[in-house]
Amino acid sequence: MTELTDKRWYVLRVASNREEQVRDALRRKVEIEGLDEEIGRILVPTERVKRVRGGQTRVYERKLYPGYVFLEMALTEDGGLKERSWFLIKETNGVGDFIGTEGKPSPMSDTDVMKMLNQAEQPEASPAIQMEFKKGDQIKIKGGAFEGYEGNVDEIDPEKGTVRVMVTIFGRATPLDIEYWQLEKV
Repeated sequence: MTELTDKRWYVLRVASNREEQVRDALRRKVEIEGLDEEIGRILVPTERVKRVRGGQTRVYERKLYPGYVFLEMALTEDGGLKERSWFLIKETNGVGDFIGTEGKPSPMSDTDVMKMLNQAEQPEASPAIQMEFKKGDQIKIKGGAFEGYEGNVDEIDPEKGTVRVMVTIFGRATPLDIEYWQLEKV
């Protein structure tokens, strides 16, 4: 019988938008089958994102790696999975295949593991507003009293969800504070 090596992190492709279902099913199966020594943590890293629209603030979870589940597992010395673990994972609905070469799962690098774990285990204190703008970007205002005007991003306030835009009105540069969802990149 081949001995198991220490646990490493592996990436499993899964059906899109089924990451949580696959994670929960795998956790239940591992517990039922008693494979805790072979399969450790099972994660779907997410971040909390805040959206402000029309004065309404909404916080939601966004997957950092859509279509993937991360598993902490022990492989045999030859780099393979024990048969029970292999069938438990492969027979779970929504599971694709491991990221790896020649049919063998490839472990994640230590730096990638640290990055993923830091993102997954961030303090839930205050979620950031997701904005695709940065200072200096050319934008067009697509809503409100200044609809159709174009300008440059001067300043971003993620707490309020506003962007200060410099537009030219009557030949003069004028700063406007606009909600981020009323803007689009040019």
